Amino acid sequence: MSLPRRSFLRHAALGAAGLGLARGADAALPEFTAARPEPFWEAVRALYPLEAGFSYFNTGSLGSTPTPVLERVAEVTRRLQAKAEHGHAQFTGARADVARFLGADPAEVAFVRNATEANATVAAGLPLRAGDEVIFESHAHPGGSFPWLQAARGRGVVVRTFEPDPRSAAVNLDRITALCGPRTRVIQLSHITAPTGITLPARAVADLCRTRGIWFHLDAAQSAGMVPVDFAALGCDSLAVSGHKWIGGPLETGVLCVRRARQEELAPPLVGAYSGDLDANGRFALSAGAVRYEYGTRNVATALGLAEAMRLQERIGRERIAARGRQLAAQARAGLAALPGVEILSPEPGELAAAMVTFRTARIPHDRLFGLLLRERGIRTRPVTEENLNALRVSTHLCNSPAQVDALVAAVGEFLRREA
Repeated sequence: MSLPRRSFLRHAALGAAGLGLARGADAALPEFTAARPEPFWEAVRALYPLEAGFSYFNTGSLGSTPTPVLERVAEVTRRLQAKAEHGHAQFTGARADVARFLGADPAEVAFVRNATEANATVAAGLPLRAGDEVIFESHAHPGGSFPWLQAARGRGVVVRTFEPDPRSAAVNLDRITALCGPRTRVIQLSHITAPTGITLPARAVADLCRTRGIWFHLDAAQSAGMVPVDFAALGCDSLAVSGHKWIGGPLETGVLCVRRARQEELAPPLVGAYSGDLDANGRFALSAGAVRYEYGTRNVATALGLAEAMRLQERIGRERIAARGRQLAAQARAGLAALPGVEILSPEPGELAAAMVTFRTARIPHDRLFGLLLRERGIRTRPVTEENLNALRVSTHLCNSPAQVDALVAAVGEFLRREA
C-alpha cells in the first residue's frame, strides 16, 4: 500500500473529526416525585415509538428503541453522509460513555454487534485444548451456549452444565463449585437467565474463579439496562452486553469488556483494520486495549446511538429503572399467581428476581395463549420453549405501565375461563 497503515488511520480520523458531530438533544422529563410517580413514567413511556394500544412485554428479546436514540442515529448518519465520511474518530467519545455506564476503563471496551458476538469472541479466543472444561447453566441462551458447543465440536472442549435453582443463590454456587475440577478453564454465567429471569451469583463466582485461576465470563445480555452493571465490581474477566435489549440501543449494537490485565490471554479470532498496526519495519502488532477485538469499517452512528441510550437511562436514573422493573414484575407475578391453574417459574421477589416473570398453565398450550394475547389484546409476550418449559415470559420495562400489567393479567384470566 502506498500510504502506511498508521498514516491512513490517522488521516481518516482527522477527516471525520472535522465533521463536528453534535450530541442528540436531551429528552425533556418532568421531575420524579415518589409520592406521585406516574406522570414521570408516562413521560418516559412517551419516548418509545410503540403504536397506541400495543402492550410490549418482550424487552428480554428485543427492546424498543426510544425516539431520542433513533433521532441520534439518523442525525449522525445524515452528517456523515453529507461528506461521505465513516466518522471512525467518533468511537472515542462513545467508548468513554459506554465505559462509564458499564463501570469499565475505556481501554477495556470493544464495540461488537451483539452479546452473541462477544460470547463467541471469548469462546474462540481463549487458548483451550481438548479436554479443557467450561461450565455454564443449562438455561443459557443459544447466543451463550452455541459458541462453546462449537468449541466442543471443533476443539474437543468439554462442556458441563448445571440446572439453575430459582430459590437459592447458595445452591447455585454449590452446583457450580461441584462441577469444578482440575481441567476447568472457564465458567460462563448468564448474569440473569433468559428463560425465567434468575439472577445468578456473579460476584461469588468471580471470587471462586479468582482462587482457582479460572477465566470468568459473564453474559449480561439480560441485566445491562435492566439493573446497574459494574464491570469492575462484578470481578469477571470478560463481559458480554447486548445493546438492543434493556438498554434500548439500536439493532446490532453490543459491547465486549475484557479486563486489561488479561487481554493478552484472549486472542482476537478475527482481525483487520483498527485491530492492530504495522511498525516502521512492517511488523504487525495488535492495538493496545480492547479495540483489538474490533476490525474493519463499522457503523459509528449505531455506536453513538447506543451511547445516547445509555445517557438517557442515566438521566432517568439507573436504580430507579431497576426498581420500576421489579415493581411491575412483582405486580404481574402476584396477579398471575392468583389465577387458577397458573404456575410461576420465576423467582419470588427478592435477590434472585428480575424484571421478568415466566408462567405456564396446563389449561392452555403456551403457544395458543401467546397467540390469543397478541391477536385479541395486542399484548406481546415471549414463548419459552427452552428446556421444554413451554411457558410464556413477561418482561417489564420502561415502555410498560401498571395499567398494562393489569390488562395482561385480566386477559390471561379471561382466556383461562373461556378455554376451560
